[in-house]
Amino acid sequence: MICRISGRHRFPLTQRRNVWRGTWWQGSIKHHTTGDTSQTLSHQTSLPGLIARPLSGKVKAMPIPDTTADLLHTLRKDLSSKRALLVDRYPNARSSLRMMLSAMGIGSVDNAGTSADVLRQVRAHHFDIILSDYLLEDGRDGQQLLEELRQQHLVSSSTVFIVITSERAYHKVVSVAELAPDDYLIKPFTANELQARLARALYKKRFFAQVYEHLDNGAYADALAACQRLIGQDSGFLFDAHRFKGDILNSLGRHAEAQSVYQQVLAQRLLPWARMGLAIALRGQQQLAAAELCGQSLVDDFPEFIAAYDFLAELREEIGKLPEAQEMLQRAALMSPNNSTRQRMIGDVAARNNDLPTAEKAYGKVLERRRNSSLRNIDDYTNLARVMLERGHTAGAKLVTEELRRDWRGNKHGEFAALVVESLCADQDGEPAKARRAVEKALVLHDALKDEGRSRVVSEKLALDLAHACLATGDQESARDIVRKVAAENHEDRAMIAHVQSIYAKTGKEEDGQALLAQVGREIVELNNRGVLAARRGDVEGSVKLLMEAAERVPNMQFLVNATKAIFTLLDRKGWDPALAKRGLRFLHLAQARDMRSAGVISARELYQRVARKYGIAVVPFSAAQTLGDRAGA
Repeated sequence: MICRISGRHRFPLTQRRNVWRGTWWQGSIKHHTTGDTSQTLSHQTSLPGLIARPLSGKVKAMPIPDTTADLLHTLRKDLSSKRALLVDRYPNARSSLRMMLSAMGIGSVDNAGTSADVLRQVRAHHFDIILSDYLLEDGRDGQQLLEELRQQHLVSSSTVFIVITSERAYHKVVSVAELAPDDYLIKPFTANELQARLARALYKKRFFAQVYEHLDNGAYADALAACQRLIGQDSGFLFDAHRFKGDILNSLGRHAEAQSVYQQVLAQRLLPWARMGLAIALRGQQQLAAAELCGQSLVDDFPEFIAAYDFLAELREEIGKLPEAQEMLQRAALMSPNNSTRQRMIGDVAARNNDLPTAEKAYGKVLERRRNSSLRNIDDYTNLARVMLERGHTAGAKLVTEELRRDWRGNKHGEFAALVVESLCADQDGEPAKARRAVEKALVLHDALKDEGRSRVVSEKLALDLAHACLATGDQESARDIVRKVAAENHEDRAMIAHVQSIYAKTGKEEDGQALLAQVGREIVELNNRGVLAARRGDVEGSVKLLMEAAERVPNMQFLVNATKAIFTLLDRKGWDPALAKRGLRFLHLAQARDMRSAGVISARELYQRVARKYGIAVVPFSAAQTLGDRAGA
């Protein structure tokens, strides 16, 4: 049992899920902590039953240089080789920042006035430092820019990213802080302030350089080993190092070990991130009630710790508490309304709860935020149109379709999506002939995308929209083929299965839908059992063959991970085979495309890396996942 901690401590505004990128703000948003990310409390509070012994040894005094001048002296050899990018609408502002960086000894400084210019430059060069104003020239903001850079892996974990702004509105500060830039400077500021913040951020990046490098390459076991070495050093980053360690262990699926790390931290200091990590570790061990209680107490005691809301929402969705999951997400969105990923989650959960007004509002915000972004997604249009049709707003759905065609003009995927929505609109308007013509054209484009090897760009939701349009126009055979594929590849996804059931119910074919899902379920079990039984008989090669067949036939996460692990286990025993390794890496690439941070995917990648090193084969970093299938054994 976890007791609630008394009092509400004003602690960090938020925490990103990828905690190794994060930096904490304590007290005023302008106060930045570069040493241990910890908070000393005036009282000791315990979590009965979950607290272990304290960290071994004492928290040693920080050997971090005391002054900015000392830090700059320590970093002097590094600074001349650093490359910085200044992002601001105004040339004069960029000139001022350039002079400040030159005074520090930064060797190379580039400029950008728009987000498009930033994206172009970061694709061409590696930057050690990015200083970005909040408001950009093209009507976008620094939060959107940082989100794009992170999600597209255009900047490494070692890059220092600082947001500079005159914004003081609470929700804007929270929204940017949630993405965890390395610091947040509010105008006006002095050259000394900038140099102090930047020097401290660079010093910390240097200390954890090996950990960042391994994580960027997907080498979690190596990152864990590097982290353990740092824990043994006399540094001011003891708690930071334990935070890395716990998060990496959770990512590797070693939840019991992660739990032990967080318990030791909590025995010494009450840190929200440690309680968050503990909740994740408990969930990973299927201790769902304890994980939920731990997450709820964290929200109660640290209401600005937004990651806890997302965690609780995911957990409650997993255990079937959909209204409570939606409520958590909406509470987080009140504090940070500009997070488009969370808004999409609100839309998804609200749609499942049949709260269509909330779903429409959330999907509308996503489309608005990402319209001019490289992160824009065709599903942002179809999600909104789908909910509008559910509400009977056919005219609104038609307007979204027109916008989709305009924004994605000349794109087959965009035209395909527009035709699907057009068919559904025509069906709802009582125009069956028009609906049939549109869905027939959509099926032709769908086949064309498949022939070009681009069928994977079509999301499962959009594929089910196509199936819905087929059912509505009487093409049950095409609908069945589409649904069979989606259900097989997502048989453990409750939301996707519920979506399948809903389209059959809406078209008056509920029993057909149930029968198809049951058949797919039986086939999945049979495919899996064949490979498992072969492995139990000791027929490793036969098991690999069966698991590869299963992954080719039904490329769901379970089969892709199992096939990858089976292949590299066989290579470990029998020796390296470039052709077989290439297939294994292709399965790994497909699994990573579904969920790069899945514990199963990470463990499969670790196995590949270990076996490749054993035979002296160059390891492909996961950041180069798009070319995995082409470079195996080269």
